[in-house]
Amino acid sequence: MPFIQRAGKPTIHYQIDDYTDPWRESPVILLQHGFARSSEIWYRWVPYLSRFYKIVRPDLRGFGQSSRDFDLDTGLGIDAYIEDLEAIIDHLGVDSVHYCGESLGGIIGMFFAAQRPRRVRTLSLMSSPIRISEGFKKQVAFGHESWEHALRAIGARGYADARNGADRFAPNTDPGLMRWFAEVQGSSDIDVMIAVQKRILGVDATPYLKDIQAPVLGLYPAEGSITTPEQQQTLRDHVRNLSLIAIPTQYHNLFATQPAMCAQQVLHFAAQHDGISCREG
Repeated sequence: MPFIQRAGKPTIHYQIDDYTDPWRESPVILLQHGFARSSEIWYRWVPYLSRFYKIVRPDLRGFGQSSRDFDLDTGLGIDAYIEDLEAIIDHLGVDSVHYCGESLGGIIGMFFAAQRPRRVRTLSLMSSPIRISEGFKKQVAFGHESWEHALRAIGARGYADARNGADRFAPNTDPGLMRWFAEVQGSSDIDVMIAVQKRILGVDATPYLKDIQAPVLGLYPAEGSITTPEQQQTLRDHVRNLSLIAIPTQYHNLFATQPAMCAQQVLHFAAQHDGISCREG
């Protein structure tokens, strides 16, 4: 499995899925997971994308198989995530990627596209908030004094189970999928989760939206409690080249429950930008 090792920086793990023709130079789609998850959560997307694009799935620093060998007070921030992304892209030997992020991964993508425009060919956002509201922070405290207190009290797995039953999955979702998703998040380091919650999930990407030059695709639940209709309107107001699709649901994890639809939207959005065909036969 590929790892990027840098002096004085945490080791970053990523997975590559590539079933493109070996005689072609295929562009890259980078899939970035959200809060306290890992590259594993994208597995349902791989069959739809990897025949036409080289797929790169990184683990955010401190999650998955990426190292947490960094100071939690100084080593977490948007700038650190941008530095990691540039290291991955440089390591791949390409100039730019199609970036797709779900939830927190999309927040990072907004900043990355705004601050490193030449590295992002297109930006796809899956249920990605522009900011986290105070109301939502109270919601995910689950009756505790704060979000942090809830994380410490119920742990990573307890938090994952509680969120699964609240706003991530519809009641008729395959229980196996929900259990597996909770296991992935439940294995996360609780101290890293709390540090991200404190230092990243309080940011507001609104001032950066006007600086995004890449075409942007947004797939959002029509009535989400995190990515509210008001946030979707903010995207419409500030992003210059936006295609926004509101899916008729209130549940957050569109990328996991509707993988074929989401992956194919991202695939054809990227292919349209590149002027290539993603059909065979």
